[in-house]
Amino acid sequence: ELLPLSTIRLDRENISSIGKLRNLGEIHSLYLQQNKIEKIENLDCFPNLRFLCLAGNRIQRVENLQPLAHLCALDLSHNQIQVLDTEELPRSLQLLDLTGNECTHQQGYRELVLAALPNLLQLDGQPIHGEEEERGGGGSSSTKDEDDELLLEPSSPFTVDKDFFADLRRELARHSQQRRRESLQEHRARLEELRERRDLLRDP
Repeated sequence: ELLPLSTIRLDRENISSIGKLRNLGEIHSLYLQQNKIEKIENLDCFPNLRFLCLAGNRIQRVENLQPLAHLCALDLSHNQIQVLDTEELPRSLQLLDLTGNECTHQQGYRELVLAALPNLLQLDGQPIHGEEEERGGGGSSSTKDEDDELLLEPSSPFTVDKDFFADLRRELARHSQQRRRESLQEHRARLEELRERRDLLRDP
């Protein structure tokens, strides 16, 4: 069976759009930075997503994020967002980065974002100092699942012309087999080392 997966890394893979997938409720973190994505879409298949990185793409609008009810961190820096619609941002957000977008120069931008996101702890790399209490919100600390995350480094680009999900499962299976082989080799090496030490102790 495949190992549990909570992180998907598809950064710098020349992806132009986010394809429709089947439900991937076990995914908590999704890295799609430095691609050619123009639209935020089809993310409702990640209902438990907590971290989403779409930095360095060609996104012009913040949209289709409301289904991500558990999203804590969103990186949309260095895109092409000119006007920000805060109604499209999940209220669960604690970290938001929009640096490098024209929308950050809107009049009253910071106040608008803070008013819309009661749990926000950091905006554009700057911490919120006590402002969550002033807004009546109670920011909670975000949880991390780094200990059980499997970071993928795809050996070939994923494109929208292929079956995205099938490619992902094959890639994960390949990594799983490789990890098992490496673990077995390491185990055998340690056993051999123990045998050598035991033999040395037995020598008169």
